[in-house]
Amino acid sequence: MRILVVEDEPLLADTVAAGLRHDTHAVDVVYDGAAALERAGVNDYDVVILDRDLPGVHGDEVCRQLAGRDATPRIIMLTAAADIDDRVEGLALGADDYLPKPFAFRELAARVAALGRRSRPAAPPVLRRAGISLDPHRREVFRDGRYVPLSRKEFAVLAELLRADGTAVSAEQLLEKAWDENADPFTHAVRMTILKLRRKLGNPPVLLTEPGVGYRIG
Repeated sequence: MRILVVEDEPLLADTVAAGLRHDTHAVDVVYDGAAALERAGVNDYDVVILDRDLPGVHGDEVCRQLAGRDATPRIIMLTAAADIDDRVEGLALGADDYLPKPFAFRELAARVAALGRRSRPAAPPVLRRAGISLDPHRREVFRDGRYVPLSRKEFAVLAELLRADGTAVSAEQLLEKAWDENADPFTHAVRMTILKLRRKLGNPPVLLTEPGVGYRIG
């Protein structure tokens, strides 16, 4: 998934981002509300992790504006206030979930995954096509019963291709979902990842190129 972390405590924000990247997500980080609205206007995020008590543009206002857009990301709001009235108010603003600080990263990651499932069409817990099975929870891939070791980026790209269920996915779409904002769109990152995936998946080839369109699992 493509995730935006909005948190004014840099250490916490960067730690959360590092953990989510380890889970194969593409993660962007900002430290104030104005930057959050700017990024959300440029990128298509599946989930936004939003600190409520932000400097400048308050988290409440960020939540209101994001919830009022046509393409609304799922929002999980973070706050040091654990009072039930605060939780109800946060959800009323348009947040999909609410997590008080301090929190365990495992719980945050589980809630993010649950919100991500809601932001996409329903998919089976294990993705399968053309002899390939990918388990997002265990982060395991098999082809015809053979275990296929993949890097986090290769895993993320293959997951996007399997979710497309045989439909071609463009390089731009893969960049949007599997890379963060630091990726250079003019590099050959997607093509090189596809080449590595083909090699690891083996023969007969199942990762196909549709000229001028993108890539698909045949």
